[in-house]
Amino acid sequence: MVKYVIAEQLVGKEVVTSDGFDLGKFVDAEVNESSGKLSALIIEPNVDSEFVNKLNVKSGKLQVPYESVMAVNDFIVVDKKGVV
Repeated sequence: MVKYVIAEQLVGKEVVTSDGFDLGKFVDAEVNESSGKLSALIIEPNVDSEFVNKLNVKSGKLQVPYESVMAVNDFIVVDKKGVV
């Protein structure tokens, strides 16, 4: 059975990589207009993180492909390979 999560419930959740790097907080999602499926997470980056400072942050936000999401619970866990 597929579990649906309302995006509003995700706003403000911490986003971390599978090996523990704190990327920041979830603020929005990018949706494919034709299919209606999520294509990316929009994250407010943690500016104190050395890992985040090495990434390509556009207009103050970090974009992570939805395919990189591994788990959603207390945190949103993403695969580090999909972030780099």
